[in-house]
Amino acid sequence: MDNLHAVWLALLQGLTEFLPISSSAHLILMPQLFGWEDQGLAFDVAVHVGTLAAVLAYFRHDVVRLLLAWLRSCGTRQLTDDARLAWFVLLGTLPAAVAGLLLHDVISNYLRSPLVIALATIGFGVLLWWSDRYGRQTRTEASLRLMDVVWIGLAQALALIPGTSRSGITMTAGLALGLTRSAAARFSFLLSIPVILMAGGYETLQLVRQSVPVAWGTMLLGILVAAVSAYLCIHFFLRLIERTGMLPFVIYRLLLGVVLLILFY
Repeated sequence: MDNLHAVWLALLQGLTEFLPISSSAHLILMPQLFGWEDQGLAFDVAVHVGTLAAVLAYFRHDVVRLLLAWLRSCGTRQLTDDARLAWFVLLGTLPAAVAGLLLHDVISNYLRSPLVIALATIGFGVLLWWSDRYGRQTRTEASLRLMDVVWIGLAQALALIPGTSRSGITMTAGLALGLTRSAAARFSFLLSIPVILMAGGYETLQLVRQSVPVAWGTMLLGILVAAVSAYLCIHFFLRLIERTGMLPFVIYRLLLGVVLLILFY
């Protein structure tokens, strides 16, 4: 893979990881559409490192506060609001982790087709519109209850289906439960931290087992581009959604799904 392809793929990963439009769908489709060779596991690890760095940097104060509160709660067994939110982030990650372990091979072998991506892009796009249109949008992430997090966690597990969008489905669930757009987005981004860590860790183990040569220059370029683009994406997305809502992303998903059906079927 040359550096130009690396820049485009890393930029795509950084922009789509946190937007409700499915990063996995775009990364699967771009090489197919342009006839590029598969980017390989090493590059997947690199762009995951980049997006993880971006979300940690953007929410650094929240992450440090929640981590310290969580550590204190482990020792004192007393839950402050911050400690409870930290535990909820971990709880919301469990369904996706279990589903990923059990269904990884099935998804890789049977669900990475353009048809599945197109249908998931359209279907979950409509669901995002419904939640944004009819959700009460009166609650913050501090008001989350245990069953709310269970539902959001189960929704996040659906993101294993290419085209669903991890951020999109968790925001959809949050909006349906009455969270404001900003609260749904912030909780979704916090949930992404352990998920990206797990995905990157799994891909790293696979890479080590393969013992393939690594083009370190290309990997570093991918990390940098993914990190910068993801950081900017988070910043502008949080500002944008309060003014426009989710409709622009819903329209994009519907158009993308239709284009995929036309191109491949």
